[in-house]
Amino acid sequence: MPLPAFPTLLHTAPFRASHYLIDLDGTLIRGNTTIPGAAALLEAVEGRYMVVSNNSTDTASTLTRKLKRMGLAVPARNLLLAGEVAVDWMHATYPGARVYLAASPALRRHAARLGCRLVDDEPDVVLLALDRRFDYPKLQQIANFIRNGAKLVATNADHAHPGAGGRFVPETGALLASVVACSGVQPDHVVGKPAEGLFREGLRRLESTAAQTVMIGDNPLTDAAGALAAGMRCLLVGEAVGCDVPNLAQLLQQLRCGADRLARAPRGETASTA
Repeated sequence: MPLPAFPTLLHTAPFRASHYLIDLDGTLIRGNTTIPGAAALLEAVEGRYMVVSNNSTDTASTLTRKLKRMGLAVPARNLLLAGEVAVDWMHATYPGARVYLAASPALRRHAARLGCRLVDDEPDVVLLALDRRFDYPKLQQIANFIRNGAKLVATNADHAHPGAGGRFVPETGALLASVVACSGVQPDHVVGKPAEGLFREGLRRLESTAAQTVMIGDNPLTDAAGALAAGMRCLLVGEAVGCDVPNLAQLLQQLRCGADRLARAPRGETASTA
């Protein structure tokens, strides 16, 4: 898949962000391993960040405990997760609807607490998340629900995320691709990055603006594309072609110098100080 065409990096006037949106998988962690520099990065931007992730298996309350065991102290209020947001969005958008939820036990518990009507047959809405029990019978069932008129909502569309040992972990988008191929129907709504909804919600919770905020991530197709579409600057961390800094240590050095001047800017915007 070709990479999106991004603006050139800013190397002119310094830009100091007031707030940060930070990706999780591939940026702060890989699988159950913390990436070197992650804890120091979060400490450096304490009180000014939100972790924005396409995670669709956890809720903020379950993930904060997992991260603590990995050495990252991230309060639940600082976690914005596509799966949890998708359940909230669905509950608000389709009140009283019959919902077939293909998701983790944690997301199913969250939906039940909200009062969602979870059903096994004749749904009005199918919400597809990263369901590790997804199999052929479930694919057949979901495809027929959709062909019979149920709305299809997906937590996110990325096919994989970085795991431990350089392995890729299949994501919701891989399941979604099979559902679309089988049913012939595109999703009515996708919540996660690069859609702007998560970015906008992150800005709202931070009480910040796109012009004052930088997205830090590793994926040009989700983190960078979504941030730039939302009018935000973005920094890509990693050793892949097109990344702005190779690792979190160098990113921290830039932040401590007080100039996030490597951040990509939205099209048509020039570097400025803040």
